[in-house]
Amino acid sequence: MKVTHTSTLKRILLIITVIVMVVAGSAAWILTPGLREPVAVPAPDYWPTDGWRTNTPEQQGFDSIKLAEALQAIHEQGTNIDSLLIVHNGYLVLDAHFAPYDGTFPHNQASVTKSVMTTLIGIAVDQGLIDLDQTMVSFFAERTIANLDDRKAHMTVQHLVTMRNGMQSGCEPGDMPTIDAMRASPDWIQAALDRPMVAEPGTTFCYDSPGMHLLSAILQKSTGMTAMEFAQQHLFGPLGIQDAFWDVDPQGYNFGWGDVHMKPESAAKIGYLWMHHGNWNGKQVVAQDWVMNSVRRHSTRVGHDSGYGYGWWINDSHYFAAGRGGQTIRVIPALNMVIVTTGGGFDIPEIEDYLVPLLLRSNRTLPANPEGETLLQETLTRIQQTDAVPTGVAAPEIAKTISGKLFLCEKNPLGLESVSFDFADPNLAVLYHRPFGQDLVWEIGMDGRYRQLSPSGDALIGYWEDTETFHMEVFDIGTQVFLAKFHKDAIQIIVDDADLTISCEP
Repeated sequence: MKVTHTSTLKRILLIITVIVMVVAGSAAWILTPGLREPVAVPAPDYWPTDGWRTNTPEQQGFDSIKLAEALQAIHEQGTNIDSLLIVHNGYLVLDAHFAPYDGTFPHNQASVTKSVMTTLIGIAVDQGLIDLDQTMVSFFAERTIANLDDRKAHMTVQHLVTMRNGMQSGCEPGDMPTIDAMRASPDWIQAALDRPMVAEPGTTFCYDSPGMHLLSAILQKSTGMTAMEFAQQHLFGPLGIQDAFWDVDPQGYNFGWGDVHMKPESAAKIGYLWMHHGNWNGKQVVAQDWVMNSVRRHSTRVGHDSGYGYGWWINDSHYFAAGRGGQTIRVIPALNMVIVTTGGGFDIPEIEDYLVPLLLRSNRTLPANPEGETLLQETLTRIQQTDAVPTGVAAPEIAKTISGKLFLCEKNPLGLESVSFDFADPNLAVLYHRPFGQDLVWEIGMDGRYRQLSPSGDALIGYWEDTETFHMEVFDIGTQVFLAKFHKDAIQIIVDDADLTISCEP
């Protein structure tokens, strides 16, 4: 995963923070090198457990026309952004979705998951189930661990939480090769454990997703619950997050490093929890000390201004969770603001010229602006519907012919052994397929609406391009296109972005 941070946005946020603090007379501390005291934010008018309440932009000091113009400009420049959400003073000011994402289903949050994973560790620590100073290897006494030297033997949970574990990883510019190597193993936890040491734990920051995956196993061993089960009881449940998906590895451990799926408004609740120092509606969901430590710089990433805490990145004016593709939760305490973005592959600098003016808002309520509100609503509708997935042509006769037939596939890099389609329902196609010996069922929306898989979170839509070609799109971080071309008694599966064609016959 690559995280891009912009000095321009950081400077603007710092200036805004200082201005707000002076105007409001706040005694809040700037986040350098981390919070020494909780930043004071007003008590909420309500808690968004059952959903966010909305205000017009003008009620929160935003100009509706400027918001509309910014959204239209972001859309016109072709930014691969899926959503932009702004919560100010606890009220939802902007909830924008860019086609084809319509916000009706949970979005992959990628490495924002790391902030969720470390939060769950913090809750378990507060419950006395985990000790940060406990050694990593003590949780895996039943395993034989390769490359076990004194450094690995003395690695602690805290070293994993701060990504200073000393194990070999991708570090810079990202650790995707390390993740891929782990996922190629039949036992991901074992692969993560067996890596050689390259540094003394606690001395060097190294972005390391497999280390975060070890935290998932540690949490499950310590609590008797999967990370998802523990989250539902102690984090998602109290916050009213009911839409989350979280995939598991071959041994049943939730991905500790990424791929939790939730809607943007649910992700904003995580940021809002942090804004209020771990308190939610009078209940201390996460210990305040943990929140403070999580947004204190424990290390600085080489070549970046941002520091790293317990699963959170820290800049001078704000802190944030971040994941590949443009997934972020940004918390700006001095502005009492949470900003959430999702995307299919973009970096914040692509929208910074439009985002910064939005932050330069008035500190007071603006006069009502019905014309501006109408323009904003029209813009929100337009960017959500533009370039929407087409419905294609009517189902051809061949759909009846091949429906229910089993097709065996030639050997291929995807390990796809067989496929079978069911087109009985005009609104919902079903694909039965067997990759690498695993039987999978994909429901594919044929009515212009995505159908989401659980627990992977991928969403699928499909339509007939012509009388022989069935078009399938898998929406996740970006969209992957598959084509099924039917020729008499054979099928060709074409993977669009891989320039790969797989032949399958009855």
